[in-house]
Amino acid sequence: MPEEVASIDSMQELLAGVGYVCGRPLATAAFLSLRLNRPMFLEGEAGVGKTEIARSLATATNRRLIRLQCHEGLDSSSAVCDWNFPAQMIAIRTAESTGDISRDELNRDLFSEKFLIERPLLQALRPGDGLAPVLLIDEIDRADEPFEAFLLEALSDYQITVPELGTIKAEDPPLVILTSNRTREIHDALKRRCYYHWVDYPDFDRELAIVKARVPEAPEELGRQIVAFIQRLRIEDLFKRPGVAETIDWAKCLLALDATALSPEVIADTVGAVLKYQDDIQRLESSGLKRLLDEAEQALAEG
Repeated sequence: MPEEVASIDSMQELLAGVGYVCGRPLATAAFLSLRLNRPMFLEGEAGVGKTEIARSLATATNRRLIRLQCHEGLDSSSAVCDWNFPAQMIAIRTAESTGDISRDELNRDLFSEKFLIERPLLQALRPGDGLAPVLLIDEIDRADEPFEAFLLEALSDYQITVPELGTIKAEDPPLVILTSNRTREIHDALKRRCYYHWVDYPDFDRELAIVKARVPEAPEELGRQIVAFIQRLRIEDLFKRPGVAETIDWAKCLLALDATALSPEVIADTVGAVLKYQDDIQRLESSGLKRLLDEAEQALAEG
């Protein structure tokens, strides 16, 4: 563990230094993951900062970030390693034409390191010089259940088995972060190997601090209006409530338009930065933008 991460408070300060504002529970999860070499499993709605904490931890601790983006049909050849088949075919044809190598020697040569293509999991276990990397296994809920089972060995012992090479074990385990948007439940066997944390939407003060950290050029009052409106919008019956990522994007869009304050017209013009489904946009418009803005401003005045 880096010397500067000696406590939960120092973890919060370290992350804040790279623009990631988080509460004490999430800082605790990150601290314990570093201290105990234990994978961190983060669940929550899309856009609440699960992926971003992996980037921030990598930056704050001067580690390389290795990302494995999960998807349906993900298998070991895409996640661990593969063989350079074109190069192997060239080697075979060269050996056949020259005849200066035996079949046994050729077989050993074909499945040696020089023909190996490392994928994210193997890269994370064999990082080379420097600190062990941060391994982000992003959106594990998009992968199939057999891939979850495959991960059990990697997360339990920080090792994987490649038939041609044998078992490869990390000398210095990477910091592993798994994220899930909970589109399906993840098996308990995988969760038991991790420190679990649910990443929720931030409260007003924390979200305002995030906007200040990520969009420091935004005027104070505009930032407060943005956060108040977003917080009010999350109460609505929406298919996809806006996350912190949308809050930050909206602040940047409003700055690009030189907007100094929210109005129903400005909101209508930039709603695509906040809502990503037409049904939600129509529901927002039918609810009355002025009414929602007035309620947000009232909450801001009372808060």
